[in-house]
Amino acid sequence: MGEKIKIYSWMLFDWACQPIHTLIATFIFGPYFVSAVASNPVEGQALIGTAVTASGVIVAVFSPILGAMADQTQKRKPWIMFFSMFFLIATFSLWFAEPNMENTFWILLAYTIGFVAVDFSTVFNNSMMPSLVKPSNLGKLSGSGWGLGYLGGLVSLIIMLLLFVEQDNGLTLLGNNPIFGLDPEQREGTRIVGPLTAIWYLIFIIPFFIFVPEAKLATVSKLDVMKALKDLLSNIINLKNDRNLAWYLVSSMFYRDAMNAIFFFGGIYAAGVLEMSTVQLGLFGILAASTGTIGAYLGGIWDSKFGSKFCINIMLAGLLVVIIIIFGLTRSSFYGVQLDPSSNSADIIFYIAGGILGFVSGPIQSASRTLLVFLVDENRLTESFGLYALVGRATAFLAPMLITWFTLASGSQQIGLIPIIILLFIGWALLALVKIKKTI
Repeated sequence: MGEKIKIYSWMLFDWACQPIHTLIATFIFGPYFVSAVASNPVEGQALIGTAVTASGVIVAVFSPILGAMADQTQKRKPWIMFFSMFFLIATFSLWFAEPNMENTFWILLAYTIGFVAVDFSTVFNNSMMPSLVKPSNLGKLSGSGWGLGYLGGLVSLIIMLLLFVEQDNGLTLLGNNPIFGLDPEQREGTRIVGPLTAIWYLIFIIPFFIFVPEAKLATVSKLDVMKALKDLLSNIINLKNDRNLAWYLVSSMFYRDAMNAIFFFGGIYAAGVLEMSTVQLGLFGILAASTGTIGAYLGGIWDSKFGSKFCINIMLAGLLVVIIIIFGLTRSSFYGVQLDPSSNSADIIFYIAGGILGFVSGPIQSASRTLLVFLVDENRLTESFGLYALVGRATAFLAPMLITWFTLASGSQQIGLIPIIILLFIGWALLALVKIKKTI
């Protein structure tokens, strides 16, 4: 029983964190910011792009350094607790994103800090996996964690839609006023997404801190920041001697960036181009989270059975289908085929893409962190996951930046998606160069 509690408590980290991705980035706050807070959708997409770019740069620079420092002391949980405090303050602060704000700087700053904090925490959480199960079960553990995370996103999204988010008539999906007397005219039912995300995290992260022990994979030493930096620099230079790891890090840098960009900008795109309401996007999110839960669970099984690289390759093909569908879709046409703007044809096509997106994204993320474990020495896991976060964020600022440039230069949210397609192709092609030496 003790082992199961430890594993389930570790998995609850994904459950606790998921609302910032599901509710804040993709389906509730992001589209709300673009449609109601910013002056217009194009400017809103550009502002969110700037915030994501900033968070990407910060995580890229500091996550491998923090990872190297944690590997010295073998302490992960204190770091997670430290960044959790920033996470709680930042997400709660999104409540103050009132409609038609003139100065959005502080809201965008809170948005940025929230994602920096959760990304840093994830570096340390990921590195604890090998201490929980045998190597043969890592794929299943990773997939189950992501699946539980998607389920958490689904549950939190349903709660938001049924009890809080106001439709155009001021009522929730159940036909009632937002609970707690929240004012629909001031969009308080939507803005509560920030405090709800913070409270959700605060409640469900508790078992992690109580029941998950610190991993003990090497001889513990005292913290030496300069030594950590030197070791990190040495390991980066030594990547030239480990081409499989180097190619994998570069490959994942591009395809994960493409996938993250879809999540950050898919809902924003739907709000601006397809004119979907927050409730419609929420229903889309329920579909994506439902298929994501199934995909993550099945992906974990396929990961353990067929290998992480095989699983990633198959799911990247599905991701490419998603972005191709979205890129050719507007309210009135789909790749030149005319659609009735007053019908729900565009919505149905977008929902189909959402179902595929949910199904493939969980396995990509879970198999990617599993694959890394089989490419590195276990004594450098946190540092390696820091490098993994580094390369995952090294272009994480590039995609939002390119999307921002393409959007502003063309005046089109649709053209702004082109960088996602390019990055996905590059990452998928480079994955073919990775050879797996260890066996599962």
